[in-house]
Amino acid sequence: MITVTEATATAGALQRLADQGVSVWLDDLSRRRIESGNLAELIRTKNVVGVTTNPSIFQAAIGSGEGYEEQLADLATRGVTVDEAVRMMTTADVRAAADVLREVYDVTGGRDGRVSIEVDPRLAHDTRATVAEARQLAWLVDRPNVMIKIPATKAGLPAITEVIGAGISVNVTLIFSLERYREVMDAYLAGLEKAQAAGIDLAGIHSVASFFVSRVDSEIDKRLSLLGTDEARGLRGKAALANARLAYEAYENVFAGDRFTALAGARANPQRPLWASTGVKDPAFRDTLYVEELVAPGTVNTMPEATLDAAADHGEVRGDTVTGGYAQARADLAAVERLGVSYDEVVEQLEREGVAKFEAAWQDLLAAVTKSLDSKGVDGE
Repeated sequence: MITVTEATATAGALQRLADQGVSVWLDDLSRRRIESGNLAELIRTKNVVGVTTNPSIFQAAIGSGEGYEEQLADLATRGVTVDEAVRMMTTADVRAAADVLREVYDVTGGRDGRVSIEVDPRLAHDTRATVAEARQLAWLVDRPNVMIKIPATKAGLPAITEVIGAGISVNVTLIFSLERYREVMDAYLAGLEKAQAAGIDLAGIHSVASFFVSRVDSEIDKRLSLLGTDEARGLRGKAALANARLAYEAYENVFAGDRFTALAGARANPQRPLWASTGVKDPAFRDTLYVEELVAPGTVNTMPEATLDAAADHGEVRGDTVTGGYAQARADLAAVERLGVSYDEVVEQLEREGVAKFEAAWQDLLAAVTKSLDSKGVDGE
């Protein structure tokens, strides 16, 4: 039986994160990871209390075909479309992972033990289709601890409100800018108000807002490096942390405000900030940078396995590293702007690229599954 407290000595830093109010989630999933018992082991030994997936993760897992041969053969025999085949495989994995994490979900009252699955990324700019897909995914997975991932595009914002309003828990993904993050929190609160008006118990609705980190540094640092000055080089590795810290400040303000306070009286849960894209891309920085420097109560840090292992091995958790840094964060972003690197331009570019990257991964996945179905004598189109 899996419990949240069975952390070993090797996961000391990860336990300290939990003690600071940070939930550790794994940013990866595959059938092999589930069936081998690896996911259960990570829960026991490395304080993992949730799982996130995205189209790139499923493309890597299912594209290899490993562990999916029997289901692919059955789907080919049934003559399903490639889109149906992909959804049957991805929802089966999420359902199985949700079962592995069910005890964590129960112990934490639904706060953790969550597994996220994303709507088809091709729908990122279609509100009605995103809502319909979210409802369908929640029905297909059919587990109380599933979270449906909806991208924080302009079209995604009203979809978040509608899906939360239907009582479905949501992981809002691809957030890069502070302005968009405030819009996401507003969409969540509007959804809670809609659910309350419909007589839905707000205590059962949970949400996280996935604020992307390393991609911000990758793009801004690239532009700073091109400037070549000492001042520009001195700002490398600072923008993403500043951005995330100011996002947490916004979170504190919104969920201490009158609007949420009224909803909290009806047992509503705050929408927790989730630090995503936490794998460090630049070898000049510590591989645990976006773990150690983003410690704050009520947050989630979803890590690829390499980052999780690094944090367990040599992570240094020294308490809250967010709430005292707001003034410095504003100063760092202002310094970047003064050098001619436009914050607004960068975050808008990152949102476009984020949607495009997931759509390309989804297309690659569809192509790989089509090939597998065709090899078994069935047309996957």
